[in-house]
Amino acid sequence: MLKGKTAIVTAASRGIGKGVARVLAREGANLVIASRDLERLSKTASEIKSETGAEVVPVQADLTKRADVSKIVETAIRTFGGIDVLVYNTGPPKPGTFLELTEEDWDYAVKLLLMSAVWLTKDVLPHMMKKRGGRIIYITSLTLKRPLPNLTLSNVIRLSIAGLVKTLAYQLAPYNILVNAVLQGYVETERVLEVARDRAAREGRPLEDVLKAMAGEIPLGRMAKPEEIGELVAFLASDKAGYITGSLINIDGGYVQCI
Repeated sequence: MLKGKTAIVTAASRGIGKGVARVLAREGANLVIASRDLERLSKTASEIKSETGAEVVPVQADLTKRADVSKIVETAIRTFGGIDVLVYNTGPPKPGTFLELTEEDWDYAVKLLLMSAVWLTKDVLPHMMKKRGGRIIYITSLTLKRPLPNLTLSNVIRLSIAGLVKTLAYQLAPYNILVNAVLQGYVETERVLEVARDRAAREGRPLEDVLKAMAGEIPLGRMAKPEEIGELVAFLASDKAGYITGSLINIDGGYVQCI
């Protein structure tokens, strides 16, 4: 489905990013994957290459640093000669209620959840516009539609990605660059464990009870596997999704009930 395409996947050393990278590689894409943790990232690259035979290039990068973001795109161009797909994924911001968060927390979260997306997009667009085609897929969160009590930073700042998607979809349509966002629900990752631990501490409950309760809130009765997010991303990156742009697509097992 993606044979011969080149994709960038950020925050790909573990969790959702790793699951997405694995699926894209399986579908034939060449990959540039990025993360701050070079040791874990290199191990992930080796695993995916061994499993799929795909070319996978790891790049150590902190998405809150402008120069590191540029390095990711430069590596993709230098190695593969172009970029067909950008899958923007990022690590989580600090959990906490509004009054618990400092101004420094807000400043960092804006860089992590918004400016990193802006920087990556600005860097890939000249290459996509030149070839008059591409896919930009932002992995965000169900918090765009259903805020969670102790995830203030995510609730507030990730909403800006919805505006970015809608704006870019309109502006880039003449270049056949399609822009969408994936709003995933609870996925079996270390981030979900962090959220569950925070909730357990606040409610004075065992972690196991909180995890069971979280899964019980989902109509399908379970959390997603990271690769299930990857399957949706692979579809959006493919020619089969050639008429989908400007969309915010839920993949949450039915958790979010609003339209």
